[in-house]
Amino acid sequence: MSKRINIGDNAFILPEPMTVIGTIYNGKPNFMAAAWVTRCNYKPCLMAICINKAHATSEAIIRNGEYSINLASESMLDKVDAAGLISGHKADKSSLFEVHYGELEKAPLVMEAPLSLEMKLHDKLELPVDIIFVGEVMASWTEEKYMTEGFVDVEKVRPYTLTMPDNRYWSVGRQIGCAWHDGRELKNTLK
Repeated sequence: MSKRINIGDNAFILPEPMTVIGTIYNGKPNFMAAAWVTRCNYKPCLMAICINKAHATSEAIIRNGEYSINLASESMLDKVDAAGLISGHKADKSSLFEVHYGELEKAPLVMEAPLSLEMKLHDKLELPVDIIFVGEVMASWTEEKYMTEGFVDVEKVRPYTLTMPDNRYWSVGRQIGCAWHDGRELKNTLK
C-alpha cells in the first residue's frame, strides 16, 4: 500500500474553471480573471466567487450590487490572462473585451465568452484576505452554436481550467461517464 503524505496547508481543488468577472468601475467596464467560482444553491440559482478585498472588482461589486461571470473559452486565454495581470486600480481594462449588456446596467457581459451570467449580489462573507460574493443569476447569455439539445455543450464551449499553486492552464478533456447513472450498480450494494 502506498503511503499518503502531508503536503501542507496551501491546498486547492483541481482544477478550477477560468472565468472573467465583469463590473463597472469608475464608470467603465472592468474585467478580472477569476477561477474561484462555483454554483452554491439550486433554487434560486446562486453562484459564489471569491475575490481579494483589495481588488477593484470587490469594490465595484459592493458599490453596484451587480456583476457578471463570463465562462472563458480556450480562444480567450491571452485576454483572460491579461485581465488577471493588472489591477483595475492601475489600468483601464474596458477595451480588453467586446461588451454587451442584458437586463442589468452594471453587469458588463463579455461578447466572446460562450456563456455569460448576469449576477445580482445576494450576500457576501468577509474573510481575512478575501470576500466570498454570492450572487443570484438573473439571466444567462450564450449563442445557438454552443448548444446541444437545449444545453450548453462543453465540447463546443471549450472551457479551460486553472491549477494552483503551480499556476497552469489546462483544457477540458474527454467525457468519462454520466452523473447520477454510472454508480447505480454499486449503489444497490450499499444497503
